[in-house]
Amino acid sequence: MSKTGALDLASGLGGKIDKEGVKSAVDEYEKYHGYYGGKEEARKFNYTDMVNKYYDLSTSFYEYGWGESFHFAHRWNGESLRESIKRHEHFLALQLELKPGMKVLDVGCGIGGPLREIARFSSTSVTGLNNNDYQITRGKELNRLAGLSGTCDFVKADFMNMPFSDNTFDAVYAIEATCHAPDPVGCYKEIYRVLKPGQCFAVYEWCITDHYDPNNANHKRIKDEIELGNGLPDIRSTQQCLQAVKDAGFEVIWDKDLAVDSPLPWYLPLDPSRFSLSSFRLTTVGRLVTRNMVKALEYIGLAPEGSQRVSNFLEKAADGLVEGGKKEIFTPMYFFVVRKPLSE
Repeated sequence: MSKTGALDLASGLGGKIDKEGVKSAVDEYEKYHGYYGGKEEARKFNYTDMVNKYYDLSTSFYEYGWGESFHFAHRWNGESLRESIKRHEHFLALQLELKPGMKVLDVGCGIGGPLREIARFSSTSVTGLNNNDYQITRGKELNRLAGLSGTCDFVKADFMNMPFSDNTFDAVYAIEATCHAPDPVGCYKEIYRVLKPGQCFAVYEWCITDHYDPNNANHKRIKDEIELGNGLPDIRSTQQCLQAVKDAGFEVIWDKDLAVDSPLPWYLPLDPSRFSLSSFRLTTVGRLVTRNMVKALEYIGLAPEGSQRVSNFLEKAADGLVEGGKKEIFTPMYFFVVRKPLSE
């Protein structure tokens, strides 16, 4: 079961970071980002440290607000957020044509919400790759509670250097995770290496779209806010991602920005102009309640110093995501399915 209460949130803040070190970790994390004058080169060079700090600081907030699956979804009218997230995961499994007994890799698996759902949906064995100790510890506990410890596991490693033999997996997927990679070609090459010949890789990528103008100061601000609030070294364009996966050796089966024809906007859960009881914690009122709760928890010492600042940069990210979505300059669901050739 996902953490749902205020004390659950407080107990997880900072992840594996010593509670007295949270404030300094926030200081170091913020300095990486363009919003505070940081440089893209430094973010890429130090991406492991940056991304680990980000997930240590933010995971409890994600689980408190989103549940176990930290991603957006294409959404139909009348469909709840939770239903759309599950369908988004099922759609990926169907595109990979997963079958019982297949050995599958989830690259950048978070606390394992999608891998548990996909393993149950497809009767496959799913390995989650993650470089964050706190998320792996939390994911293993959730696997145990779900009764999936025998079919789902976690491996701690960097997706730029995976500890697997060549041609190990029957399928590989990534959900809003490889956007953290400092070099997309290098990341996709590692995925190519561990995937069996003739098998497929599917991914939802965070991308800027053709509507993004790098010379537009407002567009640049939005991009900086998204990078700050989501631990990203840079947001690549859809065309850069597609070219990168080709350069890694894959054959493209199909690709599409699924945000384009989503009946309900993907950013709707974060939109301050709407209200929902089913996803109350993500609404403006819900975020206000969370902000004041974190402030109180930090004041009485149940949450470490610096927790409010984490809450603040996550809110800034939410504002950037909504604005980027409305202006159609950003998508969290550029989707493509690619195949490793049978012979190289």
